[in-house]
Amino acid sequence: MDFIKINTADNVAVAIHDMEAGKNFDINGVDICTLNPVPAGHKVALLDLEEGAYVVKYGFPIGHLLKSVKQGDVIDHTNLKTNLEGLLEYTYEPELTEIVPAAVPAFFKGYRRQDGRAGIRNELWIIPTVGCVNGVTQNIQKLFEKELADYPAIEKVIAFPHNYGCSQLGDDHENTRRILADMVHHPNAAGVLVVALGCENNQLSAFRELVGQVDETRVRFMESQKVEGDEVEYGLELLREIAQAAKDDRREDIPVSELKVGLKCGGSDGFSGITANPLLGRFSDWIVSQGGTTVLTEVPEMFGAETILMSRCQDEATFDKTVHLINDFKAYFMKNDQPVYENPSPGNKAGGISTLEEKSLGCTQKSGNSIVRDVLLYGERLKTKGLNLLSAPGNDLVASTALAAAGCQLVLFTTGRGTPFGTFVPTAKISTNSTLASNKPSWIDFNAGVIVDGTPAEQVDNDFIDFVLRLASGEPVNNENSGYSEIAIFKSGVTL
Repeated sequence: MDFIKINTADNVAVAIHDMEAGKNFDINGVDICTLNPVPAGHKVALLDLEEGAYVVKYGFPIGHLLKSVKQGDVIDHTNLKTNLEGLLEYTYEPELTEIVPAAVPAFFKGYRRQDGRAGIRNELWIIPTVGCVNGVTQNIQKLFEKELADYPAIEKVIAFPHNYGCSQLGDDHENTRRILADMVHHPNAAGVLVVALGCENNQLSAFRELVGQVDETRVRFMESQKVEGDEVEYGLELLREIAQAAKDDRREDIPVSELKVGLKCGGSDGFSGITANPLLGRFSDWIVSQGGTTVLTEVPEMFGAETILMSRCQDEATFDKTVHLINDFKAYFMKNDQPVYENPSPGNKAGGISTLEEKSLGCTQKSGNSIVRDVLLYGERLKTKGLNLLSAPGNDLVASTALAAAGCQLVLFTTGRGTPFGTFVPTAKISTNSTLASNKPSWIDFNAGVIVDGTPAEQVDNDFIDFVLRLASGEPVNNENSGYSEIAIFKSGVTL
C-alpha cells in the first residue's frame, strides 16, 4: 500500500512512504499519478480542486486551498489555509456512546497508599518551593543516591528543580503553588521532602496550608534559612527518615479501575491521526470500560475539533465547562495579540500537518469515543472517573506536567518526530511510524507504526494493553532509564 484514504468523504490521501513524481497508485479503483515528489505522511489531491475549495481529511474540512490543484498534486501548508476564526458560539447537541463495562476486570501491580490511592512507582521526591534552592535539592539527591541500596523498597530519588516560587504575581504565583502541592500528594511518591528557602513569595507556612493534611512520616518540610548548620546534611537526614517509613512498601494487585492515564501528543506527523492517536483512543475506551480514568489536554490542539468533544459531554453543565475551556484559551491568545490558529510547528509541517484543524482532528482521536465526564482547570486534581478534559497549553513539558499534577500515574505520549523528555511520572513515547522507532530506540517505547506496515490493529491493541500494564507494574520506560524527569509550570504574566 502506497497511500491511504482515511475516510470515504476525504478528497486527499496520505502517503505511507516517500513517493517519487510520476508514480501511479490506486484509491478505490481510481488510478492516480503523483505530479510531485510526496514525502511520507503528506497529502495528495484525489481530484482536481479549485482555489478556495475545502480540503477534507478524517471526513472533516481541514482548510481551504489558496490556489487550484490538480489530481495527484501535493497539498501542504504552502497551498492550504485554515478555515478557523475567533470566538464562537456553540450549541449542545449530544451524541453519546456508552462504553460497555468490561466483563473481566484487569489488574496491575501497584502500591496502595495510606489514603487508599494507588501509585505505580515508589520514589522519593525532593521538591523546591523556589528556584533559589534548586542546588540544595540536587545535592541532597546526589548524596542519597549513594545510600539507595540501604532502602530496597525505594526505587529512585529525584529532585525537581524549577525557576519559580518567587517574583510572581496573580495566576502565575497560584499556578506554581498548585502544581507543587499536587506533586506532594501524588501517589507515585513513597515520600516527599519539600525544601524552602525562607524569604520567597511561596512562603512555606502558606504552602503547607495549601497542601493540607499529609502523612507526616512520608512528607517532611525544611526551611533552609532556619536550619542551623549544613542544610544539605539536615535534608539528607529527613530523607532517611522518610525512606525508613517506607521500608515495608510492596507491590500488590490493584484493579485498572484505579489507573489514571494522561493522553498527550507532540512532534505530530501525517501518521499521528492514522496510527498512534487512534491506538490511544481505543486504549482510552478500554480503560474506561474497566472503570478507570483518562485525561485529554492541549486545549489549543482541540481548536477545530472542539465540537466533536462538546457533542460527547455527558450533560449541559459539562458542555458549558468545555465551551469555557475552549473560549478562555482563545481569549488568552487574543489578549496577547497572538494568532489563535497558526499552530502547526515546523516539525508538524515537515511531517505533513498543514493546518490546526488537521492537527486537532488527529489530536482528539486520543480520547476515543467515551463520554466526557468532567473538565478540569489547570492545577485541579481528578475527582471523576472516565474521560476528563484538562486546561493546559500544547507545550509538551507544561502539558505533561499538568497531566501528572492532575493525578495521572503515567502519561502516554504519541510522536511522529521523537522526543526524549519525561515529566515527573513515567512518560511513554509511542511512535506513529516505524522509521522513528527504528532510528530512536532509546526514545521510543512502543511502535504504533506497525499498523500501516500491516499488523492487524486488534493485535496492536492487545500488545499495547500488555505494555501499559507492565509499565504500571514497574517496568521502566526510556525516559526513566535515561534519568529524564522534569517539571514545567505554566506562566502567562509578569515576573518581578
